[in-house]
Amino acid sequence: MALEDAKRQVDQAFDRDDLKGLSFENTFGGATSFLRRRYTKDLTGVDLAITGIPFDQAVTNRPGTRLGPRAVREASALQTYEPPMYWDGFSPLEEFAIVDYGDLAFDYADIPAFPAALSDHIRTILNAGAGSIAIGGDHYVSFPILRAYAEKFGPVALLHFDAHSDTWPDDDMDRVDHGTMFYKAVKEGLIDTARSVQVGIRTVNEDTLGVTTITAREVHESTPAQIAARLKDIVGDAPVYLTFDIDCLDPAFAPGTGTPVWGGLHSWQAAAILRDLAGINMVGGDMVEVSPPFDTTGATAVAGAHVISELICLWGWTRRQAG
Repeated sequence: MALEDAKRQVDQAFDRDDLKGLSFENTFGGATSFLRRRYTKDLTGVDLAITGIPFDQAVTNRPGTRLGPRAVREASALQTYEPPMYWDGFSPLEEFAIVDYGDLAFDYADIPAFPAALSDHIRTILNAGAGSIAIGGDHYVSFPILRAYAEKFGPVALLHFDAHSDTWPDDDMDRVDHGTMFYKAVKEGLIDTARSVQVGIRTVNEDTLGVTTITAREVHESTPAQIAARLKDIVGDAPVYLTFDIDCLDPAFAPGTGTPVWGGLHSWQAAAILRDLAGINMVGGDMVEVSPPFDTTGATAVAGAHVISELICLWGWTRRQAG
């Protein structure tokens, strides 16, 4: 059946009749929406919207993450043929109406207007009754997204995978910086710090603002199952926003990023931890900081696409029809 489908399927991003289902079109052809989901701004009946945020004006080192959403969509084409591994047969693409909501439209030269535009973009998705998973862009984008989520859910548990804490002090709430936005999110009351945790950290910032920190070395000296159990214990049943900076991975596995730091997580560790988080009350998330110009192999975008696929599974696990 898959072979016959492959012979006739093309441009499923525009042509697919059903929002649910696997896709079998050739990986090397066709329009590259995320996981070949339909491109649409119509949220009627949609369970989950994937959206790109091509913004990198907040970076402190290497730029290029504005090109991340496009590269990650292309990399995702290889994951559309079958249910994800290690999820006990759970197939979110077949069970949920998932769409590619396209990218945020914004004026690249009007940076002060960007945060409100992004909050409104996510608010539209949430008000339609859908969840959202965003493809960055630099990590600043999480801050305006969290504002929209906190409006709906109240302060959320932040589950943050990163090399950096991104909580360096910055009391200018209008300043756009991808290293200070979680400091601001704490100060604005968007995050429940007692239920929040950062994983993979390997840069110094002594003030954790009450957020639990698990360093990369702690991950290496533990098993993924132990780390996941600790994370689940911290977040409990709180609504969780999961943000994954691709530089949480070691540069050996994700060289295409703006601020690489050695000693990071291996791909297999991140994959196992994410899978073992099944059961958390994940209400939304993002994957950020993929910068294709600094990765000639495309490995970073591939890693980013896999991360988002795992986030889709986490979002859907507590909402699935059975099991």
